[in-house]
Amino acid sequence: MHVGLNCVFLVPGETGGMEVYARELMRALPRDGVRVTAFVNREAAGEDWPVETVTVPVNATSRVEWVRGEQQLLPGLAARAGVDVVHSLASTAPLRGSFRRVVTIHDLNYRVVPEAHFGLRALGMRFLVPAAARTSHRVIADSASTRDDVVSMLRVPAAKVDVVHLGLGQLTRAQPLPEAELRARHALGDRPVVLALSAKRPHKNLAGLLRALAQLAPEERPVAVLPGYATPHEAELRALAGELGVAGDVRFLGWTSAEELEGLFAAATAFVFPSFYEGFGLPVLEAMARGVPVACSDRASLPEVAGDAALLFDPADPAAIAGALRRLLADAALRERLARAGRERAATFTWERTAAQTVAAYERAGVRG
Repeated sequence: MHVGLNCVFLVPGETGGMEVYARELMRALPRDGVRVTAFVNREAAGEDWPVETVTVPVNATSRVEWVRGEQQLLPGLAARAGVDVVHSLASTAPLRGSFRRVVTIHDLNYRVVPEAHFGLRALGMRFLVPAAARTSHRVIADSASTRDDVVSMLRVPAAKVDVVHLGLGQLTRAQPLPEAELRARHALGDRPVVLALSAKRPHKNLAGLLRALAQLAPEERPVAVLPGYATPHEAELRALAGELGVAGDVRFLGWTSAEELEGLFAAATAFVFPSFYEGFGLPVLEAMARGVPVACSDRASLPEVAGDAALLFDPADPAAIAGALRRLLADAALRERLARAGRERAATFTWERTAAQTVAAYERAGVRG
């Protein structure tokens, strides 16, 4: 079986979780009977990839070029390479080709939380994602929740969609910044730390977390640490923190080094993820794998990922978020139980399993080894 991975989208360091997905599949897919060729753009062509590559001559930092490379150039390059299947990893896919076509749809953010996408990208997603779902021979969804969205919103037959969870793999951990240095750097004192690692976008519901903090008494209130790159929404969050009187209880860190992030995980009393919508929710597993007790939203894919290893809350109810935080901060036995259950839960999500289930999806698409 000769698999072509459509990585035309992948600009190293700028593509977030989809880059992790691509890199891990490149590592885990090759096995007896499975050969892998990755189709990469000019920005990625100089990387040392673990599989053979073919360069699609476009610069994918331009959305127009990305689409041109995927729709016009990739089909011919893939045919010349002799692949049996092209697996597109970023929710869009070539709409034609002499090979079988499989697409992974990570989420339907552009439909469910349209504020997450805007401009030309939003217009493209509204056309290209449904078209990819219709014309591909098989669709892979990261979660049952995303599968249900694909079936109901894109009118794709349920029998055409495979649920393949993402993996976590072995954490490549940097040396954590010493806690004393971390606390001094961010004026944390000796207060409990609640870590909320996510993009600062409205659907991530960090505003709900701020409102929950305001419902806790000052003497029981932790410091909420919010790493993640800045967005226009951050100004709204800062203003809201001031209005609620919790500005002194929140740290907006922006980009954070690997050493500092590991230090934050080590120092955190709890990890909170109040998102309204996730196609999967990898940060929840990343916290669990490190033994950090988790409280997260009960929406979309998150209950499916967290199982019984996290406290779940209604993200639309700040009192519910506050209640979950209060329980975690006050109950050491609960934290210990969730830390143990979280490690066990995270260990079941492996990239080897993801790869095996992905190959099974290729076979259902009509690819023969």
